[in-house]
Amino acid sequence: MLSIVGFGVIAAISTLLILGRIAPVVGLTVIPTVGAFLAGFNAEEIGEFFESGLASVLNVAVMLVFAILFFGIMNDVRLFNPMINLMVRISRGNVVGVAMVTVIIGVVCHLDGSGATSYLIAIPALLPLYKRLGMSPYLLMLLLSTSMAILNMLPWGGPVGRAAASTGHDPIELWQGLIPLQIVGIVMLLGMAALLGLRENRRIAARAVAMTEPEPVLAGARSTGTGGSSAGSGDSAVPDKPASGSGDSSTGADDSVAGDGHSEAVAGKPYRPWFNGPLVVTLLGVLVADVLPAGLVFMLGLSAALVVNYPRVSDQMERIRAHGGGALGTGAIILAAGCFLGVLEESGMLRSLATDLINLLPDSVVPLLHLIVGVLGMPLELALSTDAHYFALLPLVHDAAAQLGVGSLTVVYAVLIGNVIGTYISPFNASVWLGIGLAGVDMGKHIRYSFLPMWAFSIAMLAVAVPLGIVAL
Repeated sequence: MLSIVGFGVIAAISTLLILGRIAPVVGLTVIPTVGAFLAGFNAEEIGEFFESGLASVLNVAVMLVFAILFFGIMNDVRLFNPMINLMVRISRGNVVGVAMVTVIIGVVCHLDGSGATSYLIAIPALLPLYKRLGMSPYLLMLLLSTSMAILNMLPWGGPVGRAAASTGHDPIELWQGLIPLQIVGIVMLLGMAALLGLRENRRIAARAVAMTEPEPVLAGARSTGTGGSSAGSGDSAVPDKPASGSGDSSTGADDSVAGDGHSEAVAGKPYRPWFNGPLVVTLLGVLVADVLPAGLVFMLGLSAALVVNYPRVSDQMERIRAHGGGALGTGAIILAAGCFLGVLEESGMLRSLATDLINLLPDSVVPLLHLIVGVLGMPLELALSTDAHYFALLPLVHDAAAQLGVGSLTVVYAVLIGNVIGTYISPFNASVWLGIGLAGVDMGKHIRYSFLPMWAFSIAMLAVAVPLGIVAL
């Protein structure tokens, strides 16, 4: 019964989010609550599930709200403009070059193993450049998420730690075997980024041609407006100057990089790199060192940024209101995800679902089960949380394969490699919602845009692991 209800809840939420038929806050709260009642739990038990789930995401939600406000202020004061201009010069405005640079930045940012920190560092710096060149923010999410996933095989990354804990291996031992695959994976991803960059270049060129075609316009309207900003791309990025109010307010990286826009009119765009640069470096250093809770770090950073850049209280409140909509909206999604995760995990639905998946398979499939689970790692990431995958599914696969003499490391590597690339596409991952909020994109569209390329890359990584001797057939 738990498996049926759990599968129904997961399928309903995933399908409705992908199709864009339901708001995330609504789906993540109403559907699991109804599912819990259908499974026979009473109101008191569901309340406990909710409290447990909320506690697991509360710190992320607090960090998210203040991080969006902080980086919004940093974009208002043009801190990232020199970095963006340098990247433009390095890539010479080349879309392919920017796509490949995105991979490198994603790899470097994820050395600490934190998805939230990586998104917080990379997206506010890269999104204005993507907008300036008319590149899709969904491509930014795809490349960042995949590069971060490769680095997520570090021993202090979540998947390796979970896999080691559930199978009795040492995380350092697991990682040492994965180092060659990480190196090859980065090279492979740079190649994929180049191909995707070429495709993006063609899309931008086609849209530019379409925008130059004569069409009826209102008197006084510019012929170079934003009328074609969403043509076939699913995003609001257009060359040069994106339209204000295009859904990216949560990043604070709207027209401020182009040299004009509402931010300048309201806030005067103070430029104090001598203070803001060291402030960001210090803030990120404290985050990596894990000296203080991330939420408190961003609260303090935001306070310092407001006081120095906007001494007048009225200006400080205006900047908070300017970016507060996106911060509050995404924070609400994170809290709603806590309800979803709490109900499914604390009720036992996820563990029951993983167990039944194993039991349904015929005996002839069991010797190949670890490879099958590896190949299906990406789709499974949309159906199971990371915890369920490594603490419920992996032990079952590991034990079943061990009974037939399959090596323990082979099983762990196959399941890990096949799944890890999908870490940052799963709606179960709170940091993905953080990235979605920072990039100003939609979760369903992110899944539709990124799923097939990431799944193909995941299978390619698994295939490369065989000749490298990491996975034995």
